[in-house]
Amino acid sequence: MLYTKCDKEKIRETVLNLGFDACGFASVHEVNDESKLQYRKWISNGHHAQMEYLARNLDVRDNPKMLLPDANTLIVVALNYYPAAMLPKSHPQFAYYAYGEDYHKVIKRKLKSLANILSSTFGGEYRACVDSAPIRERYWAQEAGIGFVGRNNQLIIPGKGSYFFIGILLTSLVIEADKRCNLSCNNCGKCIKSCPGKALNEIGALDANKCISYLTIEHKGALPENLKLENCIYGCDRCQQVCIHNLNAMPTAEKTFTPSDELMELTANKIEQLTEEEYTTIFSHSAVKRASLSQLKRNLNNL
Repeated sequence: MLYTKCDKEKIRETVLNLGFDACGFASVHEVNDESKLQYRKWISNGHHAQMEYLARNLDVRDNPKMLLPDANTLIVVALNYYPAAMLPKSHPQFAYYAYGEDYHKVIKRKLKSLANILSSTFGGEYRACVDSAPIRERYWAQEAGIGFVGRNNQLIIPGKGSYFFIGILLTSLVIEADKRCNLSCNNCGKCIKSCPGKALNEIGALDANKCISYLTIEHKGALPENLKLENCIYGCDRCQQVCIHNLNAMPTAEKTFTPSDELMELTANKIEQLTEEEYTTIFSHSAVKRASLSQLKRNLNNL
């Protein structure tokens, strides 16, 4: 059954009422050949660094039906995480996305609520994906008309910027697709010029081996010699901070992304003195858990 435009707009309204900031619809199909080739070239060049999971399940990344065999539609959502209050500049800097509760949990809860609402109204099958399944989130966000991928490799939502998480709800419902976003980044190149690790090349292709975000979070072992972290202890927002599309970024309305007082008060000295118990208490519900306390202290010693 093909659901009407009215049904689609009701679904979009439901998505926004759950607190998401954008919603689009894409029909399930295989990723196009150009994107397949680009991704495989990126992997073969070793630009995924130690993130071996990115080189697995390529067939699944190419075809969402392998995640939900009866899938017909991807409902793609975006949730703003731009903070209302920033860490003091004198403190070691955590990426904005990690200020509050782990976004995986927040978005998964909302997507499950959406699935329950839609199931009770329309029936159907659903699968929620938030970085936890091999699916090309930014590709599908562009297919669903939400935005385009900029030279900084971030999804840019026109008029809103790039400080957004992406979530996908696969469904067996047949919903009319939105028009693909065919906009592209301008040629200012600020993100490329401002990248501390020079991880972006002239066309914006990312080499994770040089990326401060990768090195401070995913990379195990010693950091490269002469690396300049520029006060980034966990992640890096530089390519977004300089982006002209973020000039009018608005603070998130999602209360769970509000940073704790403990995080806001973390000076270099306090981080140096942190115990495992204190680390667990402060970051128990945070994406910062992706890095261990020993990694944070390693990063601190390289600021």
